[in-house]
Amino acid sequence: MPNDSDLHEAAHTDAPKEHADAGKGELTRRELIGIAAGAIVASPLARLEITAAANQEQAPHFFSREELEMVEILTDRIIPTDDHSPGARAAGVAAYIDGRLAESWEEQPRKVWRDGLKRVDALCQKMHGQPFLKATPEQQVAVLSRMAQNEFHPKSEEEKFFAELKRRTVTAYYTSEIGIHKEMEYKGNTLLKEFAGYEGS
Repeated sequence: MPNDSDLHEAAHTDAPKEHADAGKGELTRRELIGIAAGAIVASPLARLEITAAANQEQAPHFFSREELEMVEILTDRIIPTDDHSPGARAAGVAAYIDGRLAESWEEQPRKVWRDGLKRVDALCQKMHGQPFLKATPEQQVAVLSRMAQNEFHPKSEEEKFFAELKRRTVTAYYTSEIGIHKEMEYKGNTLLKEFAGYEGS
């Protein structure tokens, strides 16, 4: 059965190891994401302020409460809190995904997520004999590890859903206030006490 390092390898490309492991059952952030954060945020000025959604409990717009809890756990396993910055849960990633799906004019994205979460539950039941929400953090990571085995060439429906899950997670996180200002330490749109100037040629 794959362990935590297997999941790191499955999602790893050339991303630097910038953060220490966040703890057993959680995943090193950029090893898992496997992409440069700058490639996600094309325009920090157009970021979506979704952090507020994480600080207050509110009814989901598309997901059931159980589904939303699953998405919160799944996304937070992909981008956990570490020594550098808060993770996906604190950034309100699940609430962001819920909102975008609720606003979607197309039925297909909603079907992908609703069916995908059912497949996550079924895979966890098969691997550990219990639904995802009742599994231990280590068991949840093992489920994600299985789903991420063929991330770049997904074949099974579970593997295809992992690619969608990760894509939405990364996009939501790196367009959030936490992702931009805490993780990437973006300093734009702040008042400078003085202008350093530049040397003329």
